[in-house]
Amino acid sequence: MSEMWMPPSETFAWKWIDFGLVYLMWAVMMAAMMLPSAIPMILVYARICQQHTQTIHPFVSLFSLAYLLVWLVFSIALTVLQWQMHGLHFLSPMMDNQNETMAAIIFILAGIYQFTPLKNSFLQNCRSPMGFLLTEWRDGARGSFQMGLKHGSMCLGCCWAQMMIMFAVGVMNLLAMALITVLVLIEKVLPIHQQYFSKTVGVLFLGWGVWLLWL
Repeated sequence: MSEMWMPPSETFAWKWIDFGLVYLMWAVMMAAMMLPSAIPMILVYARICQQHTQTIHPFVSLFSLAYLLVWLVFSIALTVLQWQMHGLHFLSPMMDNQNETMAAIIFILAGIYQFTPLKNSFLQNCRSPMGFLLTEWRDGARGSFQMGLKHGSMCLGCCWAQMMIMFAVGVMNLLAMALITVLVLIEKVLPIHQQYFSKTVGVLFLGWGVWLLWL
């Protein structure tokens, strides 16, 4: 994408087409990175729907759509943030990071967030599909959509800081996208009380941020 089109370096030079293309990029990235981690929840929900109503559609589709909608809305915020970063020259026209201090701050904040009770609370809900569905169950199509929004919001609360790392390593860094996707997936499939992996990731983020500050 960056080879065919590059966003303007100045905020006043952005046109609607630039916002649209950047938003489309983030929307596709968020869907590709976050839908794999939602599969365990969607499969459990589909099984319960099959048992209770003898049907899966349209409930699972609505649940998945609502989950994805949360990340599509978050993509608007990421688009606006990227617009400002180009204006501040934190990002190059190729969407690579060119401010090591900003990258360091992002890594440090993401590392700190890994240790917060808020992160842990959201993560526990993501790790327990059955527990979430038992406590948040709503009947009907409207209920499916509401549960999808609730799960998407919890997932966003859990993973937003990890998504911000894309600004630090280069927005179009496909290797980073793959690694963050795997990281999020591993975090969510581990046993509900397992904290070692998340804390290790937090230490790595903090270490990377401090290392960038010392360069």
